[in-house]
Amino acid sequence: MIEVTQIRLKVDHSEHDLRQALMKRLNISSDKDIKWKIFKCSIDARKKGISGVRLIYTIHVESDPNEESIQLKKKNKTIKLVHKKKFNDPINGKTKEANRPIIIGSGPCGYFAALYLARAGKKPIVIERGKEAGPRARDVTRFWREGGKVDPESNVQFGEGGAGTFSDGKLYTGIKDKDGAVRMVLEELAHHGAPKNILTKGKPHIGTDKLITVLRSIRNEIKNLGGIIKFGTRVDNIIKKSGRVIGVVTSNHEEILSDNVILAVGHSARDTFSMLLKNGVAMESKPFSIGARIEHPQTMIDKSLYGDAAGHEKLGSAPYKFVRHQNKKNSRSCYSFCMCPGGLVVAATSEPGHTVTNGMSSYARADANANSGFMVEIFPNDFDNPEDPLSGVKFQRKWEHKAFLIGGPEGHAPAQLLGDFMQNKTSTSLGEVSPSYRPGVVLTDLRECLPNYVIETMKKAVSRVSNQIPGFDRKDAILTAAETRSSSPLRINRKSSYQSPSLAGLYPAGEGAGYAGGILSAAVDGLRVAQAVNLNIESSQ
Repeated sequence: MIEVTQIRLKVDHSEHDLRQALMKRLNISSDKDIKWKIFKCSIDARKKGISGVRLIYTIHVESDPNEESIQLKKKNKTIKLVHKKKFNDPINGKTKEANRPIIIGSGPCGYFAALYLARAGKKPIVIERGKEAGPRARDVTRFWREGGKVDPESNVQFGEGGAGTFSDGKLYTGIKDKDGAVRMVLEELAHHGAPKNILTKGKPHIGTDKLITVLRSIRNEIKNLGGIIKFGTRVDNIIKKSGRVIGVVTSNHEEILSDNVILAVGHSARDTFSMLLKNGVAMESKPFSIGARIEHPQTMIDKSLYGDAAGHEKLGSAPYKFVRHQNKKNSRSCYSFCMCPGGLVVAATSEPGHTVTNGMSSYARADANANSGFMVEIFPNDFDNPEDPLSGVKFQRKWEHKAFLIGGPEGHAPAQLLGDFMQNKTSTSLGEVSPSYRPGVVLTDLRECLPNYVIETMKKAVSRVSNQIPGFDRKDAILTAAETRSSSPLRINRKSSYQSPSLAGLYPAGEGAGYAGGILSAAVDGLRVAQAVNLNIESSQ
């Protein structure tokens, strides 16, 4: 197969324009003897406007046996032969009924691990503390609408699909697709009901409104292949013998035995982290980030980034990304996180007495505001006791509780206008930007619920980001706190075999264990861990 990259066309180009550009690049007069399809399409908005914004295509071409000669003849770095990477199909075998692999958690990591093992005939048992996506969504929506006390077992963090269910459903990652696992995840999501354009978009997303259908389809395949999914069931302890795991104890007082346990619990399973530490499972604190959600009008962001191309159907709502490093050596970086075009700021706590923010978008990205995490790096030396693996959790809880005390028991969140934030002034009234957080916000001074060094780092970044995104520094932009769950505050150690060095048969995986960041990378890690588990089962039978 021939891969043709860097075909650059104006945003208002036609299909004919794309075909002509491909034929010109290949130096052929007709495309009737070749089959081609768009593999990837991304947006280059460094130059704004209809005449400046470009769509950049990567095309895959199936040709005749002479395709190699086409590539050689052109001697062009944008034309090359490629071989499709395919993640290894599972070794199909059986496992003993009394020793089926256990997967703790039904987020992207857990579900893709379960899907792989189910197709391998291993009939996995998935244990999920939260509810199915439908009932979970009703609980979450009720909390957003009414406020009050959060359900610690059914919320934005816990339940089918994990934290990604209530997000933008972003599917892009910085990890390399060395084994075809990234492509497999995208293809499986499309197969299970996600929009087909996730296979071609440079920055694909599903949207939280479509994720529930996808999750239901994956769940049904796992169950149809003999897998079991136990919702509303928390793992309260592990059973171990002679340095290896042999099973788990659930909140229903049930003992489930297995020599292979995949730990895919997500980054907010704080009680599980504590339980594992008590059982001697090796883990360590690690860096993460905290900050606030910042909201601007989406129309302003579109105009700032696309110029008069804003609103074009091929572009949609504009996303942005920034990273700002401070000038001083070893200083903290400030960056955007989980940017949600046309989205909402949502209540994302999993514990009563704590306030946590996150962002969410539907597939259409049609809400009035753009929002993004405005984040600052946190390091273990910021903690009271860096040697304590749970010190990052304690740090998160400290600032989440401060935010809760400001917002009050109904679940309101602290908020401040950016102009007041820059001047260390308590906000008293809103401007044109209306905060989307529900059940509501309390205007305040965010110095009351964020560390001073985080505040100062954010302030220094504002003017520099505004050079990239004109209007980013508008005075009535809204900051809502506290954003604390950017990634896991700890890493559960594992060896090259994916197993814990302190407990054989326990496989720490995904975002909660510190090996992924986002839906796609978590799902990929789940696949790779499941592959290792499957090989281990086959070799031991």
